[in-house]
Parts: sequence; structure tokens; C-alpha cells
Amino acid sequence: MESKSGSSKRKNGGKGEIVDGSKIMELVGNEQVFSNFVNNKFDELDKDRDGKLSMKELEPAVADIGAGLGLPAQGTSPDSDHIYFEVLNEFTHGKQEKVSKMEFKEVLSDILLGMAAGLKRDPIVILRMDGEDLLEFVTGPSYEAEMASIFSQIESPSGSLREHVIEAFGRLTVEEGIPPTSDSWVFNNIVDPALSQAGPALDNPAAQETFLEEFKKVVFSVVDFLKEKPVIVAHSENTFDGRGVKRLLSNKFELERTLNLALENLPKDRNGKISKDYQRVALDLVSPSAGLPPVGAIEEMDKVIVEAFKMGNADDKNTVTEVEFKKILTEILGSIMLQLEGSPISVSSNSVVHEPLGSSSTFLQPSSSETA
Repeated sequence: MESKSGSSKRKNGGKGEIVDGSKIMELVGNEQVFSNFVNNKFDELDKDRDGKLSMKELEPAVADIGAGLGLPAQGTSPDSDHIYFEVLNEFTHGKQEKVSKMEFKEVLSDILLGMAAGLKRDPIVILRMDGEDLLEFVTGPSYEAEMASIFSQIESPSGSLREHVIEAFGRLTVEEGIPPTSDSWVFNNIVDPALSQAGPALDNPAAQETFLEEFKKVVFSVVDFLKEKPVIVAHSENTFDGRGVKRLLSNKFELERTLNLALENLPKDRNGKISKDYQRVALDLVSPSAGLPPVGAIEEMDKVIVEAFKMGNADDKNTVTEVEFKKILTEILGSIMLQLEGSPISVSSNSVVHEPLGSSSTFLQPSSSETA
């Protein structure tokens, strides 16, 4: 996934399917359809046909929910692995016990509604990148100025044109009509063949004038390859300005309910006290309700969180009562809100969708028989 801070300069031609959670809401909101959906998915997972789901049988569901949340595959990132663990915990209530169909339905409903709320707040746009926008960029009036600026930023004075061209592609985004070249499929199937067509000219030393000329030639080749093999990109833009935190803090009932839910599965000592060391775990559980990303997902946000923890002296391992724990967590949220109000953080992300849209996250897709 490619992620960049800052606001979008150019929209991708107005094209794209918007995923805003409305289909998920329709699914969960229709009791008959959702019951059929749950029955079918439960039966798919219940391999031993004992009417309950073991932790092993739940793994495909957890993996697909993670994919639906936009997380990398389980085991590839420590930052996201704990979220998979929390999803599994939601089903099992932190115990090594099997899950009944009713429990499965209740938890799945909560998770899907949470996903829908997140998508409603921060919709994802599915873009089909077919070279049209890239061609518009390279033939447009801003091309030379933008690429000259990029050339000046590349810190490789003795590098070849090829190195500069590859680096320059990495600095362009969907705003210019290029899918993330950091994606191996995009590089191997779109960029690299275009570089090969340029021949030995790219082996020459880089100078701005020749760079602009040769880069344009490579871009035209990339346009041709994108026409032959369009790339599907999931694009999202989020601005974290503290409003979500403010909404939660201003609703005392919702805040108390959210904090209580977060504390339910946290370990407590024999006196019912909780280590302050679990504040980060609790914050991660509260984050969706506060319009915040998971801890570890966005570097700029992590800096804000670290600062909030410093101010609240929340990193020591002392144990406190539930009331004190919730008070500290509320103060941390308040600190995060104030920091974001003063300096909002804007992030855009672009992920290449390697499967057909209809087949990705198949577990979360109702079949035609379920919706009939």
C-alpha cells in the first residue's frame, strides 16, 4: 500500500466506484438476508459439523475481516497482527472456547456495522487506471514544471537516467494517473516493460533536459501498457482533525459505553485493578469510535499518540482502578483531540487490488441465493 500525507491535487477524472459502507448496512439491516448470510457462512466455516466454531475454524473469517478492513495479511506486520488478535478475541471473548452460531452472528453484526461506519466516514474510491489520466498529465501544461521539480528533488547526481526515471515514477501518484509503482505487479508488468522499450538511452547520465524528454517517452509506453492491462486501485483520503474524538468526548453515555467495552477484555489483578501498560491496547479498542486509525497505522498519528501518553504519564506500569484507568484514557483522548485540532493530519493511501472486485473478501460477500 502506498500512503502519503497531504491533500489531493487532482481527482482521477471523476471515475471510480465509491465504497461507503451502504451495502454492508443493507446486508445487516435486513434480518432475513443477514440470517441467511450468517447461516451459510457459519456452515462454510464449521468443517467438523459440530454446530460450533473452533478458533482454527474462525481463522478464515478473521483473515477476511482483516482484508475487508484493509489490513495487510496476518503475520506480515506486527502493527496489524494485534488487530487480528482482537477480532478473534471478539468472537471468543478471550477464551479458548468454541463459538455458537448466535455468538457468531452477534459479533459479526457488530464488526460489519463498525466497518460500515468507518467506510461512511472515510469512503474508499475504486479507481480503474487505464492510462487516460496519465496521458492527460504528460501532455498537459503542468508536466514540465512538475517533473522538473521532481528531478531537482532526486538525490542521485551521478545516477543514470534509468535510476532517475524509476525514482520519478515512485514520486507520482494516482493524482497524475499512475498506480503505485511500489507494487511489484505494477512495476514488473507496467513500468519495467516500458523501461525496456526505451533501450540504452536510459543508461546515459541524467541531465534535466534529457530526463524530461526520456521520461515522457517512457510515460507514453506506460500509457500503452495501462490500456492493455488496466490497474484497479483502492484510493482513500482521510483527515484526522479531532472532530471524531470531540464527538465521542461530548457524548457522556457513548463515551462511558465505549470505555466499558474496551475494558471488558483487559487483564485485571485480583483486586480488579488494571496496569496502565494496557492504555495503548485500550486506545486501539476505542479508536474506531473516536475516528482514529489503529496504533501503528500512520506514523504522523503515532507521534501525536506518543505525545499524548507523555502528557498523561500513561506509560508507567502502575496498576490503577477501572475508574482511574478510564479517566487517564479520557485525558489521552482529550490531548489527541487538541493536537489534531491545532495541526490536522491528512493522509491518502492507494492500494492495488489484485483480485476482481467481486471476488475480494468473499467471506463478506453474500451470495445471490442469500440475497434472494
